[in-house]
Amino acid sequence: MVFLQYLIPQHMLSKCMHRFARIEIVWLKNNFLRWFVKKYGVNLAEAERERIEDYCHINDFFTRSLKSTVRTIANAEIVSPVDGVVSQAGDIKSSQILQAKGHHYSVQQLLADESSKQFEDGQFATIYLSPKDYHRIHMPFAGKLKSMKYIPGDLFSVNQKTAENVAGLFARNERLVCYFETAFGEVVFILVGAIMVGSMDVVWQGKITPPYTRSIKEYDYSTKDIKLKKGEEMGRFNMGSTVILLLPEGAPKMELSESRSLKMGQSVL
Repeated sequence: MVFLQYLIPQHMLSKCMHRFARIEIVWLKNNFLRWFVKKYGVNLAEAERERIEDYCHINDFFTRSLKSTVRTIANAEIVSPVDGVVSQAGDIKSSQILQAKGHHYSVQQLLADESSKQFEDGQFATIYLSPKDYHRIHMPFAGKLKSMKYIPGDLFSVNQKTAENVAGLFARNERLVCYFETAFGEVVFILVGAIMVGSMDVVWQGKITPPYTRSIKEYDYSTKDIKLKKGEEMGRFNMGSTVILLLPEGAPKMELSESRSLKMGQSVL
C-alpha cells in the first residue's frame, strides 16, 4: 500500500473526497456514516449531536463539535491540541527531527526556511489523528499569531506504516505552518495534509485548501492583534491527519512517549 501511494493521483483523489464529503443526499450520507461509525468505532456519545441524521453532510460529521463537558483544559503550561496518538516526540538534535525508526528530517525542510535557528535544539511532538478522532485542533497554550505559511507538496498518508517507509514524509507533504509568540518564545504549529484530507481550515483565515497551489503562500499577521487562549479552537481537518509542535530551547519540557494516546486539553508535561 505504501508503494501504491507513489503511483496514485493523490491530489485528484483528495479533491474527489472534498466534494463527496459535502454531498447532501440524505440516504447516501446516512448509510456512509453508519458504516463509518461502526468500522472505526466513533464515540458519538461525546458529540453535541449524537444522531447521524442531524448532520447535513459527511464533512459536517467529520468536523463535529464535542459536548462542553467531555474535555477539560488542564491547569498546565502546555496541553494536547488534539485527540490523537503520539507518533514521535522528544528533543530536536542539531535541527534533526525523528520521524520514525531510521528516518529523520530537518527543521529547515519542514518549515521551508533555512533561518530557523531557534529550533535547532528545541523540542517537537508529532501527533496523529485517526479517522475516528475528533478533528478540531485547539491551542496548546496561549499565543499571538505572527504569520502563517502554506507549503504545497505531496499527499501521502501520514499513518505509522507510511511514516516508517517514506523518507522525509512530513517535510514533503502539503502543510500549513503557523508561527505564534508565546510566554516561552516563538513556537511553530504545523498542520500536515494527507491523502483524502479534503481541506484544512484555520479560524482566522478560513479554508486554506482546496484549491491546491504549486507555490508557497505567506500570510503576515504582525499588524493584526490575533490572540488565542489555551484550549481555544484554531483549526480543523476534514479527516484525520497529523499536527507537529515545535518548541524553542528553554520551553517547558514535554513528557510524551511514542504511541501514547492523548485527549485534547490533557497536560503533556
